[in-house]
Amino acid sequence: MKLTVLGSSSALPTSQRFPSAHVLNAHERLFLIDCGEGTQMQLRKCRIKIGKINHIFISHLHGDHVFGLYGLLSSFNLMGREYPLNLYAPENYLPMLLSHLKDFDINLGFEIQFTPLRGKDPVRILDDKYLTVTAFPLKHRVESFGFLFREKSSDRNIIKDCITKYGIPVSSIPSIKKGEDFITEDGTVIPNEELTTEPGKPVSYAYCSDTAYFSRLAEFVKGVTLLYHEATFDRSLSELAQTVLHSTTSDAATTARDAEAGTLMIGHFSSRYDDISALVEEAREIFPSTIPAIDGRTYDLKNLNDSQ
Repeated sequence: MKLTVLGSSSALPTSQRFPSAHVLNAHERLFLIDCGEGTQMQLRKCRIKIGKINHIFISHLHGDHVFGLYGLLSSFNLMGREYPLNLYAPENYLPMLLSHLKDFDINLGFEIQFTPLRGKDPVRILDDKYLTVTAFPLKHRVESFGFLFREKSSDRNIIKDCITKYGIPVSSIPSIKKGEDFITEDGTVIPNEELTTEPGKPVSYAYCSDTAYFSRLAEFVKGVTLLYHEATFDRSLSELAQTVLHSTTSDAATTARDAEAGTLMIGHFSSRYDDISALVEEAREIFPSTIPAIDGRTYDLKNLNDSQ
């Protein structure tokens, strides 16, 4: 899995940061998470193939997380898209979206397969060959959801030299990769551990924006490899954060610590901060493995230490 941050600003874009949008590349399939204003431009700047995006996840219906979607859908149409687009968003969004398309005379040439988000407990919304995606409730002024992407365990890796050495037919390779031993023509049993190596450890990514702190969130994302958590304010503005139901650096770090996350990425920074280094240092006091979300940067979830 690789994550590209397209936008890390809250509410107002700045000269350095766009509103919220992430792209997760999982086994060369692209998942767009939130779609703030300017997402299309960032996709192009980052050389991400727009046509490969087949799943879009909208956390909540505030403009800095969804205003970019209308232009993106229009561009899909102008590019001649015909295959369906999977859209996951709060259940009351579909009539708003359809109304907007009608108001601006946008007649899509492709189907939107809409999955409504609702409820107060985690719900699995996608399950395929490579990963699962679970939506879970957040604590914000409007109904808001986070998303947990978990990679599935892959098969063992067969050692190529063993194929020739033991005369392994192509038909036997799938079962060997699943963990079975191999029996040669003369009846010799070759243990699987001599034929294969361990697959890479599955990784996971959680997206939590926008939300105030609540202890149950750590349970929703327990053990996640990379936790993206909003840190709109520094800890001196904790009262403001509680009023507007956002998080501080300390809130984000506490959640990461309690969730036993591998790495915390903070973002959704208020436009009042030109320099975010102090925010990162605050979070590191509680959770040392903290990195900032940087617009335009791609993070390899299997090599996050390179980003710190």
